[in-house]
Amino acid sequence: MDIDENPNGPLNAQLDLFAQPQQNKITRIIKRDGRLVAFNKLKITNAIYRAAASLGGRDRDRAESLADQVVQRIHATYPAGATPSVEDIQDSVEKVLVDNGHAKTAKAFILYRFQRARTREQKPEVAGVQDHVPYKVLWRVLSWNVDHGCHTVDSLNRQARDGGWKKLIREAERAYHDEIQHVAGLIVKRLPDLRLVIVAGPSSSGKTTTTTKISERLKARGHSFLLMNLDNYFKELSHQPKDEYGDYDFEMPAALDLDLINEHLGLLLDGKPIRMPLYNFKTGGREKETREFRLKDKEILLIDSLHGLYEGMTRNIAPESAFRFYIEALCQIKDDDGEFVRWADLRMMRRMVRDSWHRSYDPAMTVGHWHYVRKSELRYIVPYIQSVDYIFNGSLPYELPYHRARLGVDAGHCPAVQRRSQKGRRFSPRPTGGTAPRLPGPRGPRRRRAERFVASGVHWRGGLSILMGEMQKPRQKCRITPWPP
Repeated sequence: MDIDENPNGPLNAQLDLFAQPQQNKITRIIKRDGRLVAFNKLKITNAIYRAAASLGGRDRDRAESLADQVVQRIHATYPAGATPSVEDIQDSVEKVLVDNGHAKTAKAFILYRFQRARTREQKPEVAGVQDHVPYKVLWRVLSWNVDHGCHTVDSLNRQARDGGWKKLIREAERAYHDEIQHVAGLIVKRLPDLRLVIVAGPSSSGKTTTTTKISERLKARGHSFLLMNLDNYFKELSHQPKDEYGDYDFEMPAALDLDLINEHLGLLLDGKPIRMPLYNFKTGGREKETREFRLKDKEILLIDSLHGLYEGMTRNIAPESAFRFYIEALCQIKDDDGEFVRWADLRMMRRMVRDSWHRSYDPAMTVGHWHYVRKSELRYIVPYIQSVDYIFNGSLPYELPYHRARLGVDAGHCPAVQRRSQKGRRFSPRPTGGTAPRLPGPRGPRRRRAERFVASGVHWRGGLSILMGEMQKPRQKCRITPWPP
């Protein structure tokens, strides 16, 4: 990966999410896989702090001071423009710790390096990730769909017509639960060092359901767990970030009190109690009351969070203490034009169902807010996919027609869909009656297409038009697992 030669260039500015105020002579380092990445002093500070924390020390200022010395040593050792390796940086950290009389911390840091190497060896699923796309998992999902005759919209319709729908549901559910069991086994293998399990992923990918299933498997194996609700850590409404249009953006990590989350996670993993805040979503503020929260000995802490992989969320947690689990709706189903259903479109469909059924939101509100969701996902979630321990497919091959039915889209009462069915080809949707509602958010072609989608009951070119125009409702009545929660 080539990096902008200008250390102040736009590419380096994007890569270095925590740019330092001082002008560093060393701007790039070589990772173990040979990639060049921006030099980041914060990573050194965190490594020193974690090593000290393992011995009971939690002096953040001292860790930052030692990190400054490491940077000074690196600058004195290497000429300007040089690219030291990660191992060179870590060697410098050990020397600085020893020179400052922190021999025990240096020993803990050496152990930290060893455990990091062992953790990297235990990430088989991430090996197939390139450009933030989990190709290995995608191929496995597609192969399963082909073997079970559900890899295209036409094949799904054929399953419904020929009486194979119940069997497809049973086999898909069995495969889902088998993989949950596999993940639970991976977690158990890392005990007792592992204390924290983070289930992360984009909106409506299935985090809550999957977290519940994992906790059930752990309980069945005799392991106790504690679920920590990070929704209580939202900032007061008056402190919430706004976009350039003055609208609140609750989808970004800055909407959460990250400092308090880190403080409480550190105390919990040290066996100390915390006073968890209670957030009132009706008032947009915290209640005066707090709730005592404590992690017992040998108890596993479970966190279900959009931004669980974001570096600032768990900056004081040693990597070997956490199992990072990433879930995405990796739907591998093609339409009659050979195009795959877009993952983001499927998740938006799920969110529209959830918001309309459980939160009394009109689908127009969900569509109008979706640009915030996608912006946050692409910036704060997807870039961290290579840091996870396991990647999980949260989609089910039979779910598409159920979302269509729950949203009340009936092809027989939608002229736009009728026109599409008669022509047998993709088309640009247009309003079928009345005026397209004006949705919130920045104006532009995508917003106008979204407004036409709400008015016509179909989606713009690609993605959700598959569900509305080509997918038949299954004729068989059968009990299904609610998805999403």
